[in-house]
Amino acid sequence: MRSETAKIDGINMSWLEQGEGTPVVLVHGIPTSPALWRYVMPKLKNVRCLAFEMVGYGNSIEEADGRDISIAKQADYLVAWLAHLGIKRAVLAGHDLGGGVVQIAAVRHPSLCAGLFLTNAIGYDSWPIPSVKAMNALAPLVKHLPDTAGKQILRTLMYRGHDDSALAKEALDLHWQAYARHGGVASLIRQVEALDVNDTLAVAAALPQLKIPARIAWGVDDKFQKIAYGERFADDLNAPLHRINGGLHFTPEDHPDEIAEQISLLVKTVSENDLGSEAVY
Repeated sequence: MRSETAKIDGINMSWLEQGEGTPVVLVHGIPTSPALWRYVMPKLKNVRCLAFEMVGYGNSIEEADGRDISIAKQADYLVAWLAHLGIKRAVLAGHDLGGGVVQIAAVRHPSLCAGLFLTNAIGYDSWPIPSVKAMNALAPLVKHLPDTAGKQILRTLMYRGHDDSALAKEALDLHWQAYARHGGVASLIRQVEALDVNDTLAVAAALPQLKIPARIAWGVDDKFQKIAYGERFADDLNAPLHRINGGLHFTPEDHPDEIAEQISLLVKTVSENDLGSEAVY
């Protein structure tokens, strides 16, 4: 697994990459980075796996300065990045906010999306969650809190969102590093202030029209993105729903085997559908 960076449309964009084959693009959410997929990527075989870093997140936090980092705009950044890499078609996979990004990209550019995978993703009117709404409402105060308070905010999210407490601690230490290096809690608030539920509401009605292979995997006990939304995605996308019993929100970290298996099944379906066609990736 290697880290890559390229300047695209004046923006330093970063990603993790490994392997060769059908491109599989993984998109993280908040408050994480491509490292969210660190245990999933090694389990994906015979594919070109690329974990995209949203602009203004992770090591790219400073790229948010003066830029729109909404979910809708992240879809534009994602498409521009794929064009830079010469990727014409890919399986798009997203968690949390990343799920919103790939939905929007798929609706806007259906020929780009060979298959769609969602795990505990935002969508419809499922977000922002109450704690994030509270942070947004109190943003003028919260952005000036010391780093110790900012890390405590992340700690609460991580421990509520992981069903494995050891992984919650590991994730907290890992994902807080980028905030600690780049503006602390103020950077987190800048991300929160860019969130707009209208970004996913705008594409919701188009999801049933996509007619592409899709799969859904969901932590059943997630208090952030409820299982009812996973069921709705499954219905709208005519997709199998894999329920992770006892799973909470951060499924790629807590349950990488199941997530990798479901992505691999989607890739298999895409490959079978492509037999005899002239699909170009």
